Amino acid sequence: MKLLIASIAGRVGNQHCDALVAEYVKRTSAYLPITTEVFRTVEAFFETLAAQRSRLAATLVMLDSGGRQWASEDLARWLRRQRDEGRQRIIFAIGPADGWSGQDRERASLLLSLGPMTLPHELARVVLCEQIYRAFTILAGHPYHTGH
Repeated sequence: MKLLIASIAGRVGNQHCDALVAEYVKRTSAYLPITTEVFRTVEAFFETLAAQRSRLAATLVMLDSGGRQWASEDLARWLRRQRDEGRQRIIFAIGPADGWSGQDRERASLLLSLGPMTLPHELARVVLCEQIYRAFTILAGHPYHTGH
């Protein structure tokens, strides 16, 4: 299974957040291949997805304020299920500042919320990457999760 953390942002480049994202991506890469990509527009994101179509479609998880709010253990269980069912690619997508359109939301396999608080785009990337890392440490029985 491979993961992509995609984000739609008109501007990027908070060095502190970028460093944290890179650190959690590096840690998660011990468990599976993971990459990040920033897109300038929603259209560019979906064009890239369409061009990368393979035999098996990717599972698209869109971060959305109206999505499911899960505990870290719930995310870990969901990821384990995806892995065990043979999913090859999961894309976690953080939408534009004004949110996903209704039409965009219909394309998602899952709508996921990081909680009821509004987060800056860069910080949402950090939180998502940390939670994905945490989920894989839970699955591996690593003490990272229980030590915090």
